[in-house]
Amino acid sequence: MNSTKNFFTAIILFASVLNAGELLYNGIELPNVWPPNDLDLKSTEPMPVPYLDTPPAVIKIDIGRQLFVDDFLIETTNLTRRYHSAEKYQGNPVFVPESETELKLRGVVYLGHGGVFYDPQAKVFKMFYTSGWRGPLALATSTDMIHWTRPELTNAKGNILTEQGVDDTSVWLDLNATNPAERIKFMDCDRKKTHYLCMSADGSDISRRTYMPEVAGDYCSFFYNPFREVWAFSIKKNTRGRNRYYLECKNFLDAAQKWQEAVYWTNADKLDLPEPQGRYPGAGEPTQLYSLNAVAYESIMVGIHYIHRGPNNKICEEGKFPKITDLELGFSRDGFHWSRPQQREPFIAGTRKEGDWDRAYLHSTTGVFVLCDDKLVFPYTAFSGEAPDGSRGIYHGARIGLAYLRRDGFASMDADNKTGELITRPVQFTGQCLFANLKATEGTLKAELLNEQGQPIEPFTFANSIPATGDKTLARLKWQGGDSLEKLQGKPVRFRFVLTDGLLYSFWVSRDNTGRSDGYLAAGAPGYDSLIDNKQTVIKQ
Repeated sequence: MNSTKNFFTAIILFASVLNAGELLYNGIELPNVWPPNDLDLKSTEPMPVPYLDTPPAVIKIDIGRQLFVDDFLIETTNLTRRYHSAEKYQGNPVFVPESETELKLRGVVYLGHGGVFYDPQAKVFKMFYTSGWRGPLALATSTDMIHWTRPELTNAKGNILTEQGVDDTSVWLDLNATNPAERIKFMDCDRKKTHYLCMSADGSDISRRTYMPEVAGDYCSFFYNPFREVWAFSIKKNTRGRNRYYLECKNFLDAAQKWQEAVYWTNADKLDLPEPQGRYPGAGEPTQLYSLNAVAYESIMVGIHYIHRGPNNKICEEGKFPKITDLELGFSRDGFHWSRPQQREPFIAGTRKEGDWDRAYLHSTTGVFVLCDDKLVFPYTAFSGEAPDGSRGIYHGARIGLAYLRRDGFASMDADNKTGELITRPVQFTGQCLFANLKATEGTLKAELLNEQGQPIEPFTFANSIPATGDKTLARLKWQGGDSLEKLQGKPVRFRFVLTDGLLYSFWVSRDNTGRSDGYLAAGAPGYDSLIDNKQTVIKQ
């Protein structure tokens, strides 16, 4: 009997080894077949997320701040998770059509997808946008994301980068490029839905180097996943309404020859509710996934989902008003599977009101967001349906605005007017200083560390914990009798956080008392020479 049991156990272990794939930075082990090719195109269920169903026995937390956007880190808690929407900048829009081309082509300045990044070499934010509807690619720069300049480029075309107009475009500023001539990665789409891949030093000398032999829909885009060092392509198809297919490559230009290898990825699901009838002309159609862009932030990938709520193009063209796309968020720890909130409140939404600059048809951008003054800044395009000359239409009158979010502020674990606790799963680190992002102006946060048996580890106990309070995105947590966690490096431990009347957004173990997370900074931030939070500035507390 025992020999039979041992035989079957060996078979299971052998099958597990055969199916084992890449081991990720956080302890997640990918399956041998990657990317997954078995997702059901016809399903309207939310996307399955295997690492949430079966998390690693020990989670590694050396890279980035650890965000509570899902249950990956949490073993037990009686705190309440709350997702937060972005707050629109009161001075919106920050960039409006002004040039001859922009005004002539339906009064449009248009990101979709374009690209917005901080360039540490030039020390400015760079915005790659379409000058006019289906116009040429253009460049604008800013030092604060609010005030923008159209630079005079050396190509004698003003701020225009390309000769031809584009149906759609996606641009990435690659700070890791070893060849300066490959610093700008670029993909565009012509009216025949043929896509081209290009590379350039600064965007002013873009030339079409290779093209995709397979036709796809417009609004395709790409992003870089630095956790796995792959270029991921978000490909639009219309096999069940608008949806997305996925392709990844180590080398950017290889996508041109691998386009046909893309696998079905994701779509709108049953939790993406239609626009309520009566709130917008032609409302009530089934939702679709219009587009999906992503970027690495701290320890996760943040994906911005364009949820299309109709109406169809014919209704909008006849009525001369824009269609609806709201921007919603998803989060991934393997770069493929997306965890999304059960309550699908838009992260950024159009007003639906006639006459508003951001009435509908919102677009994010390649790069998704930047970090500026300790806030996450999301640039977005919106359409009013009316150009400055008074002409109206589905694609008329587009401007660019900003929306803000607190750093790490996608989701918080809340203890409103009470005391609650959160215990993490076993984690492992090589740092020595514990930090948290919290809002507890009227409350406190205390922490202790537990061993594998669940017992407090001296001196890092609740009794020794010095309460942290206030509204801080960078709060050092300390104990009486010792602050350095050096002796626990490499050992599986659990963190127990006790929160009274406050919000906890994230925690991390920094390698020193600067609070550096060594995580990723989305599309960049002033004061950093790279996309990694490795700034060594000692904080004052």
